[in-house]
Amino acid sequence: MKIIERIHNRLAKEKSPYLLQHQYNPVNWYPWGDEAFRKAQREGKSVFLSIGIHKWI
Repeated sequence: MKIIERIHNRLAKEKSPYLLQHQYNPVNWYPWGDEAFRKAQREGKSVFLSIGIHKWI
């Protein structure tokens, strides 16, 4: 049996249940904040804003 190590992204430090459910996505996500905007400005890139969607069952 092969053991797969899951690596989390920056969202693992957030408090929002919605953001936490994406902490293992293979995407270099940044939560909304100065760090994301500084990086985008430094690299001359746009900010992609995902408002997400969550259905409570």
